[in-house]
Amino acid sequence: MPHRQRRRRTTWPGLLMAALLVSGVASPVPSHAAEPDDDGRTNPPPAASPALGAYLDYGPTGVRRIAKMQKWLGGTELRVGHTYLPGDVWENIEGKPSFLADWAAWRKAKKDRLFVLNVPMLEHHEKRARDKTVRRELRRGARGSYDKHFATLARRLVRLGVPDTVIVLGWEMNGVTYRHRCGPDPASWRKYWRRIVTTMRSVPGQKFRFDFAPNRGRDNVPWTSCYPGDDVVDILGMDSYDQPPAKTFDEQVNEPYGLRKHVEFAAEHGKVISYPEWGLFRHGDNPEYVRRMLHWFDTYKPLYNTVTDYCPHGVWQCAKNPESSKVFRSTLYGQAGKPPAPAEPPPTEPGRPTPGEPGPVAPGPEPPTDPAEPWVPEDPWVPEDSWSPEEPWVPEEPWSPEEQAENCEPMNLGSWIERWLGGPMCVPFTWQGLDRGDRDF
Repeated sequence: MPHRQRRRRTTWPGLLMAALLVSGVASPVPSHAAEPDDDGRTNPPPAASPALGAYLDYGPTGVRRIAKMQKWLGGTELRVGHTYLPGDVWENIEGKPSFLADWAAWRKAKKDRLFVLNVPMLEHHEKRARDKTVRRELRRGARGSYDKHFATLARRLVRLGVPDTVIVLGWEMNGVTYRHRCGPDPASWRKYWRRIVTTMRSVPGQKFRFDFAPNRGRDNVPWTSCYPGDDVVDILGMDSYDQPPAKTFDEQVNEPYGLRKHVEFAAEHGKVISYPEWGLFRHGDNPEYVRRMLHWFDTYKPLYNTVTDYCPHGVWQCAKNPESSKVFRSTLYGQAGKPPAPAEPPPTEPGRPTPGEPGPVAPGPEPPTDPAEPWVPEDPWVPEDSWSPEEPWVPEEPWSPEEQAENCEPMNLGSWIERWLGGPMCVPFTWQGLDRGDRDF
């Protein structure tokens, strides 16, 4: 998915690194019989009750807008609540209860709802990093350096009463948008994924389902090279926006590692499918894409799908896509095929005509009374090298001379200072989040 803007912070490297090893045995994943389609191909196992949802906002505003979008759809129920953990610092990837509480309350209000939570695998996950930096971080994760963060997240979800959360872990790993990308070291990425899943499954009371969700298409690397194994994947997802290199929906189906490959791979591995992110993008207001995606869902019965509903992707909160909005609304309106009610105006976007002013207005809901604002962490940030008595920090093994040469910039302090300090000193490149090739001084 496209970059989301968040407040960024600069962190200084701690003298200690977290290395709390949490062991556990992966719980078995049930296998499912696949069914052939009309062309003789094999389909993935269909979900008994496919669920519809939309990403509407990170926090409480997103929860409140679910009911408003349901009204716009004539009562069609949105059974999926979907949000993302901020990936700026580890403290937020651990899932603050104040951030998760509203979503947990929504999920527990009805038994058949799904709570879908995207979880970054590395902090600073939207900050640009060179491949060798990503490779180093993935290897640290594979060694267990970050286990404690995911154990904390798992415990918090269980305590909040949402132990059956769908975890979309390290999404779009086959691309280059996020720091937790797979390409720099697929073997370490797979090992790290397995370690995270094992850690979270070791928490008593959990019933998590883990969703492996690449970008549609090959992107930077084939997503199949990142697949970590059937025993640590419960759902095979795919994020599929209307964007190049595919120009038509048929090309999106048939391109290498596209929609067709997705359902075939899921069938081979006995996995239900999902579409955590989909929506309009580079091809503009494209009702044919929306029509074909909804038909695709009806054919292959994913566990859930959630449209990304903000501009330029959306159909309710984005007035830029009126024709696609009509298709989406007319297809999904009501539970008994009732005709659409007269359209109500959508939420007004800054710089666009308001109801009553000249200009086209797409069909939409009553304008939300609570405008979306970027979510900002409520509690003050704590440096990454802080510790608590309950979860003490354990030092990592020191860098070898070879690692020091790769990851540090030597400092010329003079022979008498070096003798006093016990040897030469170096400054890690991570002191400002840059590799050697990124610096301009």
